[in-house]
Amino acid sequence: MSSNPDSFPAYLISGTPTGVSAAFTMLSEADLDPGEVTVRVQYASVNFKDALAATGKGKIIRRFPCVGGIDASGVVDASSHPRFKPGDSVIVHSHGFGVSHHGGYAGRARVPADWVNALPPGMTALEAVTLGVAGYTAALAIDLMELNGLAPAKGKVLVNGATGGVASVSIDLLAQRGYHVVAVTGKPTQAEYLRALGAAEVIASGELPAGTKPLEPALWQGAVDSLGGAPLGALARSMQREGVIASIGNAAGLDFSTSVLPFILRGVRLLGVNSDNEPAVRERIWARLGGDMRPQHLARIAHVVPWAQLPAAIDAVANGRARGRTVIELAPADH
Repeated sequence: MSSNPDSFPAYLISGTPTGVSAAFTMLSEADLDPGEVTVRVQYASVNFKDALAATGKGKIIRRFPCVGGIDASGVVDASSHPRFKPGDSVIVHSHGFGVSHHGGYAGRARVPADWVNALPPGMTALEAVTLGVAGYTAALAIDLMELNGLAPAKGKVLVNGATGGVASVSIDLLAQRGYHVVAVTGKPTQAEYLRALGAAEVIASGELPAGTKPLEPALWQGAVDSLGGAPLGALARSMQREGVIASIGNAAGLDFSTSVLPFILRGVRLLGVNSDNEPAVRERIWARLGGDMRPQHLARIAHVVPWAQLPAAIDAVANGRARGRTVIELAPADH
């Protein structure tokens, strides 16, 4: 441990001749990357992307060494940007955070102002990071889907990979907006959890129709897909007329195959969802998360663990043993 009073703990990911290693260390503000805003981190989270990065299971990190953690919440310590002042409660996520720029697994983070958002009124730092990049992505997906015709009266909305972070928040948000949500999961023992979030139906992954025709029976008016791969191809074939799919992940693979017929005969819309947005979009989505899209079940979705258990939490997420959102407590100020 460092005797430097300005030092703080961090979880640093390094490149090695055989792959990737990650370990606790101590850093100082002089070690941080450039940026207009310095944040005292209170909470960070463990996303699937974070787990891939820290374990080396995915080629996520773009420069070594790099502090992991693609989202964090806390309080502004210093700012040279007019949008922020010391004492502001903020959330940081997306762009290069935790990938090519030191991230949230540290007592301090210094970042460009465009990566920072003030917390909506009444939202705590713990609630904000429980949402984090996952909740932001879920809200952005639903926002885009509704702009493309999604509406509660038009039919069922499928959410696959349902116990994951983005999917859990998606179920909450969709259900409270009046949608009939069908949660699809490979963990049927979690059905009670998914129903508590608002799922009207819970289906085991193996129970979905597995046809291979260019067009299958039209089942869903919308889908939030975190899997990619073959499941995304199957979804496209089973959407209703003018159905909307939001593609948010690739847990089942990068490539998928389907016919063009769903798109040209049924008018199916496939929407890509990317969270690296400009400030105006970020502000609008975070305002919705604090307003008409405010989740109802964040306390149920969050699993809060102490800083010392970060490696174990990463291992659990990497190996499919986690559900909802895993939150790391660095310096809590609220609960």
